[in-house]
Amino acid sequence: MPNTSLPFQPDVLSVGELLIDFISTDYVDSFEQAQGFRPLPGGSPANMGSNLHRLGQRVGLVASVGRDDMGQYLLRYVAGLGMNMQGVRQVDVPTTLILVTKSRTVSNFEAYRLADCQITAAQLPESVLDGVKILHTTCFALSLDPARSSILAAARYVAARGGRVSIDANYAQKIWPDQAEAQAVVADYCALGAMVKVSEVDWERLYGHPLTDNAAAAAHLHGLGAELVCITLGDKGCYVSRGGEQHFVPSRPVDVKDTTGAGDAFWSGFLSAHLDGYSLLHCALAGRKMAETKLQVFGQLPNNISKQNIYVDFLNL
Repeated sequence: MPNTSLPFQPDVLSVGELLIDFISTDYVDSFEQAQGFRPLPGGSPANMGSNLHRLGQRVGLVASVGRDDMGQYLLRYVAGLGMNMQGVRQVDVPTTLILVTKSRTVSNFEAYRLADCQITAAQLPESVLDGVKILHTTCFALSLDPARSSILAAARYVAARGGRVSIDANYAQKIWPDQAEAQAVVADYCALGAMVKVSEVDWERLYGHPLTDNAAAAAHLHGLGAELVCITLGDKGCYVSRGGEQHFVPSRPVDVKDTTGAGDAFWSGFLSAHLDGYSLLHCALAGRKMAETKLQVFGQLPNNISKQNIYVDFLNL
């Protein structure tokens, strides 16, 4: 059961999918080639939140899992990290599972969804939202009700009270078949002055055409109301934009073990530096370092990651 002993007043509330990733044990291009799968705790908001927690930030997780063995496993995992989990509840449908191909580039996936979308307003009380500095979610989480309506209402509440809202626009048509609806919901979220992270792959999935101009893509999202835009460009680097300030941060060569969760790691490093008051460029550098760390391990990041290691590229400047 969720731990109710801790005061639930996080600085960051990460809302959305907590699930099981079944990742192929070998690098493969298709599921047919996979000889086996390894179960790991997953879900973008859960990954991002746990990484922020590893960096010493005050994070609360809001998610729904099943009353089944996998749900119990996820509850024990989150509790073991020490994260506040009063917003995590069990529901009477099976825990969501995702099959994922282990990859050095872009993973393929197949989702079997049930519990993850059962997030209700009761998990997002005003007493918690009043103290939140950043409410974060994903396109995956916004793709189905009741989670969508609950998260949008909470985001509007946080934004109206001067907090920030964040979204990983990790759109995929197999998760959200109605592309026009997804574009409209993302636009509504951007209008709250959102901080938006989008990969070049997710941009093409969401808008139906390749991302060929970083500045134009950022301008589109700013035009929808986004206050800050971060475009991750795979092995090329990232582009960040806020107001009249833009930066391109190139990637650096690393020994890639697995790309799964690298985007979540990037955004956790970025948001950690943002919470600590660093500049836009420094936030991007922290994101890059956190992503590099994740790319070099299979599965979850170790718990002994420090801010000093993640901020190393600018602490001594």
